[in-house]
Amino acid sequence: MPAGPADAVSILDRARAWLAQDPDGETRRELRALIEAAEGGDEAAGADLEDRFSARLAFGTAGLRGELGAGSNRMNRVLVAQAAAGLAAYVLDRTSRDGADAAAPAIIVGYDGRRNSHVFAQDSAEIFAGAGLRAILLPRLLPTPVLAFAVRALGAAAGVMVTASHNPPNDNGYKVYLGGADEGSQIVAPADAEIAAHIERVAVEGDIASLPRSLGYEIAPESVVDDYIAATAAVAPAPRGAEGLTWVYTAMHGVGWETLSRILEAAGYPAPVPVPEQLEPDGTFPTVAFPNPEEPGAMDLAFARAREVGAELVIANDPDADRLAVAVPDESAPDGWRRLTGNQIGLLLGWRAARLASEAGATEGASLACSLVSSPGLKAVADHYGLGFHATLTGFKWISRAPGIVFGFEEALGYLVNPETVRDKDGVSAAVAMLGMVSEARGRGAGLADLLAEFDETFGAFASDQISIRVDDVSTISRIMAALRARHPSVIGDVAVDRVDDLLEGVDDLPPGDVLRLWLEDGSRVVVRPSGTEPKLKLYLDVRGDSAADAAGRIERLSAGARELLDRLGG
Repeated sequence: MPAGPADAVSILDRARAWLAQDPDGETRRELRALIEAAEGGDEAAGADLEDRFSARLAFGTAGLRGELGAGSNRMNRVLVAQAAAGLAAYVLDRTSRDGADAAAPAIIVGYDGRRNSHVFAQDSAEIFAGAGLRAILLPRLLPTPVLAFAVRALGAAAGVMVTASHNPPNDNGYKVYLGGADEGSQIVAPADAEIAAHIERVAVEGDIASLPRSLGYEIAPESVVDDYIAATAAVAPAPRGAEGLTWVYTAMHGVGWETLSRILEAAGYPAPVPVPEQLEPDGTFPTVAFPNPEEPGAMDLAFARAREVGAELVIANDPDADRLAVAVPDESAPDGWRRLTGNQIGLLLGWRAARLASEAGATEGASLACSLVSSPGLKAVADHYGLGFHATLTGFKWISRAPGIVFGFEEALGYLVNPETVRDKDGVSAAVAMLGMVSEARGRGAGLADLLAEFDETFGAFASDQISIRVDDVSTISRIMAALRARHPSVIGDVAVDRVDDLLEGVDDLPPGDVLRLWLEDGSRVVVRPSGTEPKLKLYLDVRGDSAADAAGRIERLSAGARELLDRLGG
């Protein structure tokens, strides 16, 4: 939380106090050099210290996430120790309020392959054990979905995953899950504010050296990982059409491959042709500037490998394997391959889930869910099969809580295909489900492109686009949102606006949010919201056409109209 105005002396005092309690040799050296330079009058060092100590890295529903380095506004061992002690206090307080039995509540800790992930995880386990919790550390670096699974499987009160997912290489994070009635989902309000308050109390009270620690934490048994593998392999056992499938896989320097490879063997799928440069965990991410499959260039090595071997399909996980990217051959693409959008993948997987529920006679009470910025095509699928449908605020902390959910997704490459196993996005089980769909199609002589065409024929042709406006002054975003609220646009492009939903005023039982949803007379939709993690204003555009070509034309015109609107508002 912001620390308020501070002069150079108070910033230096904070930096010295931080240095005195920092147990990490690397960040101590980094901070000592900055302090000495600032004391000598180095303005750049002083500005750096100001950035590091004039605020605290905020704890929210996504936990903590930020750049590695010394200081209260960075990810480091001091900050993580404070967070662990605060979370332990929250779990003990919550358990006491809920009247749970006398057994120590359990908390599971997982970690990925990023820099310091293992160190942060071990520090946390020692602090949790020292606080009187039953602390359980996963046996090695593993995908985020395994941690989410373990929280439920072991009946834990909470879980922590040390990861920054697909953030830049020098970031790390601290993601919190709750067990019990929350069923291993990510935290939502008011838990975030309550945990943040406990963390703040720990930070104010003094040196982390005074926090009790214990080496009496447990290492989770291998059976937890084995059970996740068995449950995930059962999502889509390989059909006959899987035989001979040639496909390429990249783990994007992350932790997905070891777990996925065991699942593929258990489910009966042919092994992929790997991208060897990106297969093993490497927290420096040497082949990508930004380890996110959505980023331009991130999948270039995978596409090159696919061209070499004549692959039918490319599958990618992000570094902690909670997201999935899929690409198909496309002669019109510059490199011969086209990455499917998150909406396209989500609609295909949603179709699969609805069809399975229908075939099993299990549609009553079942539902599909997606974030309100994801494609409305999922509602068309739900309506077709007689399932319920829920549009939620962005994030799987909301999607996973949809009543009766059998499948959920968000357009940012996140998919929940097996809610009985994991109540969070899971790029590993989504990969298995996608391989099942592709293999079934192969068995009748079709491919993934054919599945996309069949979807359009069955439910209508949906197309999406996204416009992101990065700003130097974040007040620009507030000004544009205020202008849109003060005077709703009457037209976007050449289509009249039919109605506007302002989520600040409460819509469809959704929690209030800084989101505007504009419905156009032709059924198109524009959602406007500030980014939750970057200084950006985001617009999500969706249309439905009579054919893929018709939808493509509609989305092009809507995008042009939306950009004209932003220009008029000074965006």
